[in-house]
Amino acid sequence: MVRMFVRHKVNDYTAWRKGYDAFEPVRLRLGARAHAVYRGVEDGNDVTGWHDFDDLAAARTFADSGELRAAMAGAGVVGTPAIWFARHS
Repeated sequence: MVRMFVRHKVNDYTAWRKGYDAFEPVRLRLGARAHAVYRGVEDGNDVTGWHDFDDLAAARTFADSGELRAAMAGAGVVGTPAIWFARHS
């Protein structure tokens, strides 16, 4: 299993969350097996999420997908997200 972490700022968490939730069918189709979202304690528009994938190739395909970029832009992500990958040890 590979976990992909994503951190970014959003314009408005409530609007972003609606877009995030609406993206669920695509997330599943692109191989995400589980996910969670966290918000900054001092800044609720500072969002970190993780998504689990079977392998690194699936995680990278998801991270590089045009569908993901379009959904993030439409949901109000500000700037370039920080994305990194980790394996459970």
